[in-house]
Amino acid sequence: MSLRRAILSRVSSSSISFLGESRSSARRERSDVEEIEGGGRDGVLAAAGEEEEAGRWARMLPELIAEIVRRVEAGGERWPLRKDVVSCACVCRRWREVTRGVVRPPLETGNITFPSSLKEPGPADTPIQCYIKRNKKNSTFYLYLGLSQTFTDKGKFLLVARRFRHGALTEYIISLDVDGLSQGSNAYVGKLRSDFLGTNFTIYDSRPPYGGAKASSSRASRRFASKQISPQVPAGNFEIGQISYKFNLLKSRGPRRMHCTLQCPTALDSTEENPLKSKAHSAGASVVLRNKAPRWHEHLQCWCLNFHGRVTVASVKNFQLVATADANHPSGIGDGETVLLQFGKVGDDMFTVDYRQPLSAFQAFAICLTSFGNGLC
Repeated sequence: MSLRRAILSRVSSSSISFLGESRSSARRERSDVEEIEGGGRDGVLAAAGEEEEAGRWARMLPELIAEIVRRVEAGGERWPLRKDVVSCACVCRRWREVTRGVVRPPLETGNITFPSSLKEPGPADTPIQCYIKRNKKNSTFYLYLGLSQTFTDKGKFLLVARRFRHGALTEYIISLDVDGLSQGSNAYVGKLRSDFLGTNFTIYDSRPPYGGAKASSSRASRRFASKQISPQVPAGNFEIGQISYKFNLLKSRGPRRMHCTLQCPTALDSTEENPLKSKAHSAGASVVLRNKAPRWHEHLQCWCLNFHGRVTVASVKNFQLVATADANHPSGIGDGETVLLQFGKVGDDMFTVDYRQPLSAFQAFAICLTSFGNGLC
């Protein structure tokens, strides 16, 4: 109840001058709930009051809700203020549907708002800037959205991954919650799996990337040991990408070669009630990425790439990925020069991640994790 009152209070306190009557109504509704809670009634009566309160908010005109959401979004273009937009979507189902219709995807705005945004493509012109923090003690990696141009801000938590070893193989379980690092968790979003050499990786999505996609049939790709599960939860994972490194037998310090083949996401229909659980994606297109070749710097006597100030520590893990030229790609991506994903070291356990269309945050994170788990360094 306290969470709902906080959400309703946040929405009703928005500075919208012409909604005085709505705000008065919201205060009366919250007062009714407080009376129910303070009167010592049982949980059944409290639940009934909550349902009645939600019904009152749901009966508001969609046009009025949309105007509220637009004004809230205008005042919260960046995190942490953007949590007010999420609060609007948490009021009730109608508010959620209207909010998803108002809030545009990352492809258009460059903003990550909902968990579903993590599997939608980034903008084409300006990359979304993130960073990874590594905890060596428990082999855990945290992806944050950068809130400033510096490397000192706390950032907005997006995803977490933990490395698990199964004999000679390695898996990274990727989740929305550090306490949900298992394939059976509701927070599970996908995984990364390597071969025994640590030079070939496969990215798996927990949900079908497009309508009609079939889960991988291999035993390693199954999420549950038992086949008797809810039909709403896929039994297996869906393969969406392959990453390979050229095997470096001599462990030389020269530049590594990466090759990625990905099933890239397309923009979601904003009217979907729950994109993470739907199959509303179109099949999209397969994109081939390769690492941009560094240049040898005679004066510094090392291989160099221009990271435009986003990487400050030399490391064999640093890379930039570009798409191979492909005139058939629907987004016109593939000039062989535009960097679609760059990853580099800025501290002992901190790395920057910048990605753009056609990659999603989930895919970018998975690709960067391969740099920690490959057998080339």
